[in-house]
Amino acid sequence: MKQVRTRFAPSPTGYLHIGGLRTALYAWLYAKKYDGKFILRIEDTDQERFVEGATELIYRTMRETGLMYDEGPDVGGDYGPYIQSERRDTYQQYIDQLIESGGAYYCFCTKEELQQRREAAEKDGGAFRYDGKCKHIPLEEAKRRVAAGEPYVVRQCIPQTGEAGFDDLVFGHISVPVEELEEGILMKSDGLPTYNFANVVDDHLMGITHVIRGMEYLSSTPKYNLLYEALGWEVPTYIHLAPVMRDAQHKLSKRHGDASYEDFINKGYLKDAIINYIALVGWNPGTDQEIFTLDELIDAFDVKGISKSPGIFDVQKLTWMNAEYIRKMDEAAFTQAAMPYYQQILQPDAVQCNILYRVLQPRLEVFTQIPEKIAFLKELPAYDNALYVHKKMKTDEAVARKAVGASYEALKKLTQWTEQSVHDALMQTAQENEMKNGQIFWPVRVAVTGTEVTPGGAIEAAVLLGREETLRRMEHAMAQLAE
Repeated sequence: MKQVRTRFAPSPTGYLHIGGLRTALYAWLYAKKYDGKFILRIEDTDQERFVEGATELIYRTMRETGLMYDEGPDVGGDYGPYIQSERRDTYQQYIDQLIESGGAYYCFCTKEELQQRREAAEKDGGAFRYDGKCKHIPLEEAKRRVAAGEPYVVRQCIPQTGEAGFDDLVFGHISVPVEELEEGILMKSDGLPTYNFANVVDDHLMGITHVIRGMEYLSSTPKYNLLYEALGWEVPTYIHLAPVMRDAQHKLSKRHGDASYEDFINKGYLKDAIINYIALVGWNPGTDQEIFTLDELIDAFDVKGISKSPGIFDVQKLTWMNAEYIRKMDEAAFTQAAMPYYQQILQPDAVQCNILYRVLQPRLEVFTQIPEKIAFLKELPAYDNALYVHKKMKTDEAVARKAVGASYEALKKLTQWTEQSVHDALMQTAQENEMKNGQIFWPVRVAVTGTEVTPGGAIEAAVLLGREETLRRMEHAMAQLAE
Protein backbone atom coordinates (compact mmCIF):
# COMPACT_ATOMS: atom_id res chain seq x y z
CA MET A 1 0.00 0.00 0.00
CA LYS A 2 1.28 3.47 -0.92
CA GLN A 3 2.36 5.58 2.06
CA VAL A 4 -0.28 8.11 3.10
CA ARG A 5 0.82 11.70 2.51
CA THR A 6 -1.44 14.58 3.56
CA ARG A 7 -0.82 18.30 3.49
CA PHE A 8 -1.95 21.56 5.02
CA ALA A 9 -1.60 24.45 2.60
CA PRO A 10 -2.51 27.79 4.20
CA SER A 11 -2.14 31.21 2.65
CA PRO A 12 -0.05 33.71 4.67
CA THR A 13 -2.83 36.28 4.91
CA GLY A 14 -3.02 36.76 8.70
CA TYR A 15 -3.79 34.73 11.79
CA LEU A 16 -4.61 31.05 11.39
CA HIS A 17 -8.39 30.70 11.25
CA ILE A 18 -10.04 28.14 13.51
CA GLY A 19 -11.45 26.38 10.44
CA GLY A 20 -7.99 26.21 8.90
CA LEU A 21 -6.52 24.88 12.12
CA ARG A 22 -9.16 22.14 12.19
CA THR A 23 -8.27 21.22 8.60
CA ALA A 24 -4.61 21.01 9.63
CA LEU A 25 -5.55 18.87 12.63
CA TYR A 26 -7.59 16.40 10.58
CA ALA A 27 -4.85 16.14 7.93
CA TRP A 28 -2.27 15.58 10.69
CA LEU A 29 -4.44 12.99 12.44
CA TYR A 30 -5.10 11.10 9.20
CA ALA A 31 -1.39 10.94 8.36
CA LYS A 32 -0.44 9.80 11.87
CA LYS A 33 -3.28 7.28 11.99
CA TYR A 34 -1.80 5.45 9.00
CA ASP A 35 1.91 6.02 9.75
CA GLY A 36 2.10 8.52 6.91
CA LYS A 37 3.68 11.91 6.35
CA PHE A 38 2.17 15.32 7.04
CA ILE A 39 3.40 18.20 4.86
CA LEU A 40 3.14 21.96 5.34
CA ARG A 41 3.05 24.01 2.15
CA ILE A 42 2.70 27.79 2.03
CA GLU A 43 0.43 28.94 -0.81
CA ASP A 44 1.47 32.54 -1.37
CA THR A 45 0.72 33.06 -5.05
CA ASP A 46 -1.86 35.74 -4.20
CA GLN A 47 0.72 38.40 -3.43
CA GLU A 48 -1.92 41.14 -3.00
CA ARG A 49 -3.24 39.41 0.13
CA PHE A 50 0.17 38.55 1.58
CA VAL A 51 0.63 39.74 5.19
CA GLU A 52 4.14 40.32 6.49
CA GLY A 53 4.99 37.91 9.31
CA ALA A 54 2.02 35.61 8.63
CA THR A 55 4.23 32.73 7.43
CA GLU A 56 6.22 32.74 10.67
CA LEU A 57 2.94 32.87 12.60
CA ILE A 58 1.81 29.71 10.82
CA TYR A 59 5.05 27.93 11.76
CA ARG A 60 4.69 29.03 15.38
CA THR A 61 1.05 27.99 15.65
CA MET A 62 1.75 24.55 14.23
CA ARG A 63 4.61 24.02 16.65
CA GLU A 64 2.66 25.32 19.66
CA THR A 65 -0.31 23.06 18.99
CA GLY A 66 1.83 19.95 18.49
CA LEU A 67 0.88 19.56 14.81
CA MET A 68 4.48 19.25 13.71
CA TYR A 69 4.96 18.56 10.03
CA ASP A 70 7.36 16.03 8.57
CA GLU A 71 8.20 18.26 5.61
CA GLY A 72 7.87 22.00 5.16
CA PRO A 73 9.61 25.27 4.36
CA ASP A 74 11.49 25.53 7.63
CA VAL A 75 12.21 21.81 8.16
CA GLY A 76 13.05 20.75 4.62
CA GLY A 77 12.18 17.55 2.78
CA ASP A 78 12.66 15.78 -0.53
CA TYR A 79 9.87 17.60 -2.40
CA GLY A 80 10.69 21.27 -1.84
CA PRO A 81 10.61 24.12 -2.15
CA TYR A 82 7.49 24.16 0.01
CA ILE A 83 6.58 27.79 -0.71
CA GLN A 84 4.66 28.29 -3.94
CA SER A 85 6.27 31.58 -4.93
CA GLU A 86 9.59 29.72 -5.02
CA ARG A 87 8.23 27.18 -7.52
CA ARG A 88 7.45 29.49 -10.46
CA ASP A 89 9.67 27.63 -12.95
CA THR A 90 8.01 24.35 -12.01
CA TYR A 91 4.54 25.64 -12.87
CA GLN A 92 5.65 27.09 -16.19
CA GLN A 93 6.77 23.66 -17.34
CA TYR A 94 3.32 22.16 -16.85
CA ILE A 95 1.53 25.21 -18.26
CA ASP A 96 3.54 24.72 -21.43
CA GLN A 97 2.64 21.03 -21.45
CA LEU A 98 -1.08 21.79 -21.10
CA ILE A 99 -0.99 24.40 -23.86
CA GLU A 100 0.75 22.02 -26.25
CA SER A 101 -1.70 19.20 -25.51
CA GLY A 102 -4.81 21.39 -25.75
CA GLY A 103 -5.60 21.34 -22.04
CA ALA A 104 -5.09 25.11 -21.75
CA TYR A 105 -4.87 28.18 -23.98
CA TYR A 106 -3.61 31.75 -24.03
CA CYS A 107 -6.25 34.40 -23.34
CA PHE A 108 -5.65 38.02 -24.38
CA CYS A 109 -8.94 39.52 -23.19
CA THR A 110 -8.28 42.65 -21.18
CA LYS A 111 -9.85 43.43 -17.81
CA GLU A 112 -11.85 46.19 -19.49
CA GLU A 113 -13.26 43.81 -22.09
CA LEU A 114 -14.20 41.25 -19.45
CA GLN A 115 -15.85 43.94 -17.34
CA GLN A 116 -17.96 45.09 -20.31
CA ARG A 117 -19.08 41.53 -21.00
CA ARG A 118 -19.81 41.01 -17.31
CA GLU A 119 -21.97 44.13 -17.20
CA ALA A 120 -23.78 43.08 -20.36
CA ALA A 121 -24.53 39.65 -18.90
CA GLU A 122 -25.84 41.18 -15.69
CA LYS A 123 -27.99 43.60 -17.68
CA ASP A 124 -29.56 40.61 -19.42
CA GLY A 125 -30.24 39.06 -16.01
CA GLY A 126 -27.61 36.35 -16.25
CA ALA A 127 -24.37 35.51 -14.49
CA PHE A 128 -21.18 36.16 -16.41
CA ARG A 129 -19.00 33.23 -17.33
CA TYR A 130 -16.02 33.42 -19.63
CA ASP A 131 -17.23 32.60 -23.12
CA GLY A 132 -14.07 30.98 -24.50
CA LYS A 133 -13.43 33.76 -27.00
CA CYS A 134 -9.66 33.20 -27.14
CA LYS A 135 -9.86 29.41 -27.21
CA HIS A 136 -10.17 29.43 -30.98
CA ILE A 137 -7.06 31.48 -31.65
CA PRO A 138 -4.60 29.20 -33.48
CA LEU A 139 -1.73 28.22 -31.20
CA GLU A 140 0.99 29.59 -33.47
CA GLU A 141 -0.76 32.96 -33.68
CA ALA A 142 -1.15 33.00 -29.88
CA LYS A 143 2.54 32.25 -29.43
CA ARG A 144 3.49 35.12 -31.80
CA ARG A 145 1.33 37.51 -29.77
CA VAL A 146 2.96 36.32 -26.54
CA ALA A 147 6.43 36.72 -28.05
CA ALA A 148 5.50 40.24 -29.13
CA GLY A 149 4.85 41.14 -25.51
CA GLU A 150 1.06 41.25 -25.54
CA PRO A 151 -0.37 40.75 -22.01
CA TYR A 152 -2.10 37.43 -21.47
CA VAL A 153 -3.32 34.87 -18.98
CA VAL A 154 -3.60 31.11 -19.44
CA ARG A 155 -7.02 29.49 -19.11
CA GLN A 156 -8.06 25.89 -18.65
CA CYS A 157 -9.65 24.27 -21.68
CA ILE A 158 -12.77 22.38 -20.57
CA PRO A 159 -14.18 19.59 -22.81
CA GLN A 160 -17.46 20.52 -24.51
CA THR A 161 -19.45 17.45 -23.50
CA GLY A 162 -19.53 14.81 -20.80
CA GLU A 163 -19.43 14.58 -17.02
CA ALA A 164 -16.69 15.42 -14.56
CA GLY A 165 -16.94 13.60 -11.25
CA PHE A 166 -15.10 12.23 -8.26
CA ASP A 167 -15.60 10.27 -5.07
CA ASP A 168 -15.23 12.00 -1.73
CA LEU A 169 -14.81 10.04 1.51
CA VAL A 170 -17.28 12.35 3.28
CA PHE A 171 -19.74 13.48 0.60
CA GLY A 172 -19.73 10.41 -1.64
CA HIS A 173 -19.85 10.59 -5.44
CA ILE A 174 -20.18 14.03 -6.99
CA SER A 175 -20.62 14.60 -10.71
CA VAL A 176 -21.33 17.70 -12.81
CA PRO A 177 -21.88 18.26 -16.55
CA VAL A 178 -18.72 19.80 -17.99
CA GLU A 179 -20.70 22.55 -19.74
CA GLU A 180 -21.39 23.99 -16.28
CA LEU A 181 -17.68 24.48 -15.59
CA GLU A 182 -16.04 27.82 -16.35
CA GLU A 183 -12.70 27.93 -18.10
CA GLY A 184 -10.86 29.57 -15.25
CA ILE A 185 -7.43 31.16 -15.19
CA LEU A 186 -4.48 28.86 -14.49
CA MET A 187 -1.65 31.36 -14.90
CA LYS A 188 -2.03 35.07 -14.14
CA SER A 189 -0.57 37.93 -16.11
CA ASP A 190 2.22 38.29 -13.54
CA GLY A 191 3.44 34.78 -14.37
CA LEU A 192 2.27 33.27 -11.10
CA PRO A 193 -0.20 30.39 -11.08
CA THR A 194 -3.64 30.63 -9.53
CA TYR A 195 -4.49 28.37 -6.61
CA ASN A 196 -6.58 26.25 -8.98
CA PHE A 197 -3.51 25.23 -10.93
CA ALA A 198 -0.70 25.38 -8.38
CA ASN A 199 -2.40 23.11 -5.87
CA VAL A 200 -2.86 20.39 -8.52
CA VAL A 201 0.79 20.55 -9.60
CA ASP A 202 2.11 20.70 -6.06
CA ASP A 203 -0.10 17.91 -4.75
CA HIS A 204 1.06 15.65 -7.56
CA LEU A 205 4.76 16.48 -7.35
CA MET A 206 4.74 16.21 -3.55
CA GLY A 207 3.07 12.81 -3.72
CA ILE A 208 -0.04 13.86 -1.80
CA THR A 209 -2.32 10.82 -1.58
CA HIS A 210 -5.20 12.35 0.38
CA VAL A 211 -6.36 15.94 -0.10
CA ILE A 212 -8.16 17.18 3.02
CA ARG A 213 -9.66 20.66 2.70
CA GLY A 214 -12.81 22.75 3.16
CA MET A 215 -15.96 21.97 1.22
CA GLU A 216 -15.78 25.38 -0.50
CA TYR A 217 -13.52 23.54 -2.96
CA LEU A 218 -16.09 20.86 -3.78
CA SER A 219 -17.40 22.75 -6.81
CA SER A 220 -13.88 23.29 -8.17
CA THR A 221 -12.65 19.73 -7.71
CA PRO A 222 -14.12 18.44 -11.01
CA LYS A 223 -11.99 21.05 -12.80
CA TYR A 224 -8.94 19.97 -10.82
CA ASN A 225 -9.53 16.39 -11.88
CA LEU A 226 -9.69 17.43 -15.53
CA LEU A 227 -6.22 18.92 -15.04
CA TYR A 228 -4.96 15.69 -13.51
CA GLU A 229 -6.33 13.79 -16.50
CA ALA A 230 -4.92 16.26 -19.03
CA LEU A 231 -1.47 15.90 -17.46
CA GLY A 232 -1.75 12.11 -17.18
CA TRP A 233 -1.55 12.07 -13.40
CA GLU A 234 -3.25 9.93 -10.76
CA VAL A 235 -6.12 11.67 -8.97
CA PRO A 236 -5.74 11.78 -5.16
CA THR A 237 -8.35 10.70 -2.63
CA TYR A 238 -10.54 13.58 -1.46
CA ILE A 239 -11.84 14.39 2.01
CA HIS A 240 -13.82 17.63 2.06
CA LEU A 241 -14.88 19.22 5.34
CA ALA A 242 -18.04 21.18 6.14
CA PRO A 243 -17.35 24.67 7.53
CA VAL A 244 -16.98 25.71 11.16
CA MET A 245 -19.82 28.09 12.09
CA ARG A 246 -20.49 30.43 15.00
CA ASP A 247 -24.15 29.37 14.86
CA ALA A 248 -26.53 27.91 12.30
CA GLN A 249 -26.52 31.12 10.23
CA HIS A 250 -23.17 32.78 10.83
CA LYS A 251 -19.58 31.87 10.11
CA LEU A 252 -16.86 32.58 12.64
CA SER A 253 -15.69 36.13 12.05
CA LYS A 254 -12.79 38.35 13.04
CA ARG A 255 -15.30 41.09 13.88
CA HIS A 256 -16.65 38.96 16.71
CA GLY A 257 -13.13 38.11 17.89
CA ASP A 258 -13.63 34.40 17.35
CA ALA A 259 -12.03 33.69 14.00
CA SER A 260 -8.49 32.64 14.80
CA TYR A 261 -6.47 30.43 17.07
CA GLU A 262 -4.61 33.52 18.27
CA ASP A 263 -7.90 35.15 19.31
CA PHE A 264 -8.64 32.34 21.74
CA ILE A 265 -5.09 32.17 23.07
CA ASN A 266 -5.34 35.89 23.81
CA LYS A 267 -8.62 35.25 25.63
CA GLY A 268 -6.83 32.90 28.02
CA TYR A 269 -7.68 29.50 26.53
CA LEU A 270 -5.16 26.68 26.58
CA LYS A 271 -3.81 25.34 23.30
CA ASP A 272 -4.53 21.73 24.28
CA ALA A 273 -8.15 22.58 25.07
CA ILE A 274 -8.55 24.42 21.75
CA ILE A 275 -7.15 21.50 19.76
CA ASN A 276 -9.23 18.97 21.71
CA TYR A 277 -12.40 21.00 21.18
CA ILE A 278 -12.00 21.75 17.46
CA ALA A 279 -11.41 18.05 16.83
CA LEU A 280 -15.01 17.52 17.96
CA VAL A 281 -16.47 20.34 15.85
CA GLY A 282 -17.77 18.32 12.93
CA TRP A 283 -16.36 14.93 13.96
CA ASN A 284 -17.86 12.33 16.28
CA PRO A 285 -15.56 9.74 17.86
CA GLY A 286 -18.49 7.34 18.24
CA THR A 287 -18.17 7.28 22.03
CA ASP A 288 -19.04 9.57 24.94
CA GLN A 289 -15.40 10.53 25.47
CA GLU A 290 -14.79 14.27 25.16
CA ILE A 291 -11.34 14.88 26.64
CA PHE A 292 -8.57 13.58 24.36
CA THR A 293 -4.82 13.83 24.21
CA LEU A 294 -3.32 14.08 20.73
CA ASP A 295 -2.30 10.42 20.90
CA GLU A 296 -5.84 9.46 21.88
CA LEU A 297 -7.20 11.49 18.97
CA ILE A 298 -4.92 9.62 16.57
CA ASP A 299 -6.26 6.30 17.82
CA ALA A 300 -9.89 7.43 17.71
CA PHE A 301 -9.86 9.39 14.44
CA ASP A 302 -11.95 7.89 11.66
CA VAL A 303 -13.17 9.67 8.52
CA LYS A 304 -16.53 7.93 8.98
CA GLY A 305 -17.11 10.18 11.98
CA ILE A 306 -16.82 13.41 9.93
CA SER A 307 -20.17 15.12 9.47
CA LYS A 308 -21.50 16.52 6.20
CA SER A 309 -23.20 19.31 8.16
CA PRO A 310 -21.44 22.47 9.37
CA GLY A 311 -19.81 22.20 12.80
CA ILE A 312 -21.08 24.71 15.35
CA PHE A 313 -18.31 26.29 17.40
CA ASP A 314 -19.85 26.56 20.86
CA VAL A 315 -17.69 28.93 22.92
CA GLN A 316 -19.47 27.84 26.12
CA LYS A 317 -18.50 24.23 25.46
CA LEU A 318 -14.91 25.27 24.72
CA THR A 319 -14.89 27.24 27.99
CA TRP A 320 -16.13 24.20 29.91
CA MET A 321 -13.43 22.07 28.30
CA ASN A 322 -10.77 24.67 29.04
CA ALA A 323 -11.78 24.64 32.71
CA GLU A 324 -11.41 20.85 32.73
CA TYR A 325 -7.87 21.22 31.42
CA ILE A 326 -7.07 23.85 34.03
CA ARG A 327 -8.24 21.51 36.82
CA LYS A 328 -5.68 18.94 35.69
CA MET A 329 -2.69 21.29 35.64
CA ASP A 330 0.02 20.91 38.24
CA GLU A 331 1.33 23.98 40.04
CA ALA A 332 4.31 24.51 37.75
CA ALA A 333 2.27 24.39 34.53
CA PHE A 334 -0.50 26.51 36.01
CA THR A 335 1.94 29.13 37.28
CA GLN A 336 3.71 29.34 33.93
CA ALA A 337 0.40 30.00 32.16
CA ALA A 338 -0.86 32.35 34.87
CA MET A 339 2.26 34.46 35.40
CA PRO A 340 1.58 37.02 32.62
CA TYR A 341 -1.82 37.66 34.20
CA TYR A 342 -0.44 37.82 37.75
CA GLN A 343 2.00 40.49 36.61
CA GLN A 344 -0.80 42.68 35.33
CA ILE A 345 -1.77 43.18 38.98
CA LEU A 346 1.20 42.24 41.16
CA GLN A 347 4.87 43.07 41.29
CA PRO A 348 7.04 39.99 40.60
CA ASP A 349 8.27 39.81 44.19
CA ALA A 350 4.66 39.84 45.48
CA VAL A 351 3.51 36.76 43.55
CA GLN A 352 2.91 33.93 46.03
CA CYS A 353 2.48 31.17 43.48
CA ASN A 354 1.53 28.32 45.79
CA ILE A 355 -1.40 30.17 47.39
CA LEU A 356 -2.59 31.66 44.10
CA TYR A 357 -2.50 28.22 42.47
CA ARG A 358 -4.49 26.71 45.30
CA VAL A 359 -7.22 29.37 45.35
CA LEU A 360 -7.46 30.09 41.62
CA GLN A 361 -7.13 26.71 39.93
CA PRO A 362 -10.52 25.34 41.09
CA ARG A 363 -12.28 28.57 40.12
CA LEU A 364 -10.88 29.54 36.71
CA GLU A 365 -12.44 28.88 33.33
CA VAL A 366 -9.96 30.96 31.32
CA PHE A 367 -6.75 32.63 32.41
CA THR A 368 -7.93 36.11 31.46
CA GLN A 369 -10.21 35.94 34.51
CA ILE A 370 -7.18 36.16 36.82
CA PRO A 371 -6.64 39.96 36.85
CA GLU A 372 -10.24 40.62 37.83
CA LYS A 373 -10.19 37.92 40.50
CA ILE A 374 -7.05 39.25 42.18
CA ALA A 375 -7.57 42.97 41.49
CA PHE A 376 -8.30 43.50 45.21
CA LEU A 377 -4.65 42.67 45.95
CA LYS A 378 -3.52 45.77 44.09
CA GLU A 379 -6.06 48.19 45.48
CA LEU A 380 -8.89 48.03 48.00
CA PRO A 381 -12.06 48.92 46.10
CA ALA A 382 -14.63 51.26 47.57
CA TYR A 383 -17.45 49.25 49.14
CA ASP A 384 -20.64 49.77 51.12
CA ASN A 385 -21.11 48.50 54.65
CA ALA A 386 -24.13 46.57 53.40
CA LEU A 387 -21.57 44.04 52.13
CA TYR A 388 -21.05 42.89 55.70
CA VAL A 389 -24.66 41.70 55.92
CA HIS A 390 -24.79 37.93 55.26
CA LYS A 391 -27.86 35.98 56.33
CA LYS A 392 -26.18 32.58 56.21
CA MET A 393 -23.23 33.78 58.25
CA LYS A 394 -25.60 35.73 60.57
CA THR A 395 -23.63 38.94 60.21
CA ASP A 396 -24.65 42.58 60.08
CA GLU A 397 -22.84 45.86 60.69
CA ALA A 398 -22.86 45.44 64.48
CA VAL A 399 -21.42 41.93 64.26
CA ALA A 400 -18.87 43.14 61.68
CA ARG A 401 -17.79 46.03 63.91
CA LYS A 402 -17.08 43.63 66.75
CA ALA A 403 -15.48 40.98 64.52
CA VAL A 404 -13.13 43.30 62.65
CA GLY A 405 -12.06 45.11 65.80
CA ALA A 406 -11.33 41.93 67.76
CA SER A 407 -9.59 40.29 64.78
CA TYR A 408 -7.44 43.36 64.24
CA GLU A 409 -6.16 43.22 67.82
CA ALA A 410 -5.40 39.51 67.51
CA LEU A 411 -3.63 39.77 64.16
CA LYS A 412 -1.61 42.78 65.25
CA LYS A 413 0.06 40.64 67.92
CA LEU A 414 1.33 38.03 65.45
CA THR A 415 5.09 37.81 65.02
CA GLN A 416 4.81 35.28 62.18
CA TRP A 417 2.46 35.93 59.24
CA THR A 418 1.51 32.54 57.78
CA GLU A 419 -1.72 30.84 56.82
CA GLN A 420 -1.53 28.73 59.97
CA SER A 421 -0.87 31.66 62.32
CA VAL A 422 -3.61 33.83 60.76
CA HIS A 423 -6.03 30.88 60.90
CA ASP A 424 -5.27 30.18 64.55
CA ALA A 425 -5.58 33.84 65.54
CA LEU A 426 -9.00 34.20 63.88
CA MET A 427 -10.28 30.92 65.30
CA GLN A 428 -9.18 31.97 68.79
CA THR A 429 -10.89 35.34 68.29
CA ALA A 430 -14.16 33.59 67.45
CA GLN A 431 -13.87 31.38 70.53
CA GLU A 432 -12.95 34.20 72.93
CA ASN A 433 -15.84 36.36 71.70
CA GLU A 434 -18.33 33.48 71.61
CA MET A 435 -18.95 34.05 67.91
CA LYS A 436 -19.40 31.54 65.12
CA ASN A 437 -16.43 31.09 62.79
CA GLY A 438 -18.34 32.63 59.89
CA GLN A 439 -19.12 35.71 61.95
CA ILE A 440 -15.37 36.35 62.12
CA PHE A 441 -14.18 35.13 58.74
CA TRP A 442 -16.83 36.87 56.60
CA PRO A 443 -16.37 40.38 58.03
CA VAL A 444 -12.58 40.04 57.92
CA ARG A 445 -12.72 38.96 54.28
CA VAL A 446 -14.91 41.94 53.38
CA ALA A 447 -12.64 44.27 55.33
CA VAL A 448 -9.44 43.18 53.58
CA THR A 449 -10.82 42.58 50.05
CA GLY A 450 -13.77 44.97 49.71
CA THR A 451 -15.54 42.41 47.52
CA GLU A 452 -18.23 39.82 47.99
CA VAL A 453 -16.55 37.11 45.93
CA THR A 454 -12.83 36.32 46.06
CA PRO A 455 -10.71 33.27 45.28
CA GLY A 456 -10.07 31.77 48.68
CA GLY A 457 -11.18 33.27 51.96
CA ALA A 458 -10.05 35.71 54.62
CA ILE A 459 -6.92 33.71 55.53
CA GLU A 460 -5.55 33.43 51.99
CA ALA A 461 -6.38 37.08 51.28
CA ALA A 462 -4.56 38.22 54.40
CA VAL A 463 -1.44 36.20 53.62
CA LEU A 464 -1.42 37.35 49.98
CA LEU A 465 -1.75 40.98 51.09
CA GLY A 466 0.85 40.68 53.82
CA ARG A 467 0.75 41.86 57.42
CA GLU A 468 1.14 45.59 56.90
CA GLU A 469 -1.46 45.94 54.15
CA THR A 470 -3.95 43.64 55.89
CA LEU A 471 -3.80 45.66 59.10
CA ARG A 472 -4.04 48.94 57.17
CA ARG A 473 -7.21 47.76 55.42
CA MET A 474 -8.71 46.58 58.69
CA GLU A 475 -8.06 50.01 60.21
CA HIS A 476 -9.89 51.53 57.23
CA ALA A 477 -12.77 49.10 57.79
CA MET A 478 -13.05 49.96 61.49
CA ALA A 479 -13.19 53.65 60.67
CA GLN A 480 -15.84 53.08 58.01
CA LEU A 481 -17.92 50.87 60.33
CA ALA A 482 -17.73 53.52 63.08
CA GLU A 483 -19.27 56.25 60.94
